[in-house]
Amino acid sequence: MMTYMAAVLLGLSVLTLQAEQDYIDPVPEVSWSFDGWNGTFKRDQLQRGFQVYKEVCSSCHGIKLLRFRELEAIGFTAPQVKALAASYDINDGPNLEGDMFVRKGLPSDVIPGPYKNDNQAKSVNNGAVPPDLSLIVKARKGGANYVKALLTGYMNPPVGITLRETEHYNRYFPDHKIAMAPPFVADDQVTYTDGTNATISQMAEDVTAFLAFVAEPEMEDRKRAGFETLLYLAFMTLLFYFTKRKIWKDVK
Repeated sequence: MMTYMAAVLLGLSVLTLQAEQDYIDPVPEVSWSFDGWNGTFKRDQLQRGFQVYKEVCSSCHGIKLLRFRELEAIGFTAPQVKALAASYDINDGPNLEGDMFVRKGLPSDVIPGPYKNDNQAKSVNNGAVPPDLSLIVKARKGGANYVKALLTGYMNPPVGITLRETEHYNRYFPDHKIAMAPPFVADDQVTYTDGTNATISQMAEDVTAFLAFVAEPEMEDRKRAGFETLLYLAFMTLLFYFTKRKIWKDVK
């Protein structure tokens, strides 16, 4: 029994040590507009974030759960979405002859990723498949704060840390050794159409906000429905209370 308890305690100690080593540097907190019970997305930030995703991130990562038409929710017009979709080639089929074919994208299509399949992704990424980013903000501990921190956390390794040729040092990544190369290498890597100064921090924050939208495009509707439900329940509670008081007021 004592041996069993010692093994359990040792296992818990190892897990605790691993958890402490996961994030040596505390992840900075960001004041996101979409935080809180009444938080909302900033449409101009989401459009900048999509621009960053398209020009920087989409060469390696897909967002397979988002359709072109859903970009209307971040402020793009229907003609803009239609033109954007048509700029992509979509593999479709089979046709009536049983053949696959390529056509121009439609607003109803999902936004295609950079690779045809996992094997193709592995062949150009040293055997690794870059993760799809559709749910990345929900899938990572720390959410949006962690994603932004990771994007800006690249630095030269401290003395004594040796990296392989395919590794990079990131202060916020577990074990600090990450295969993904720094996505942002300099300010103004993207030229924002709205004139915003594209610092590395700004680009990271904008694309993170966009990925938060991709992970939960119905967030604003959910929060609005929740608030309206609470108002309804509060009204009905008061109504039932005063109704009960009126009905039973003569009963001692």
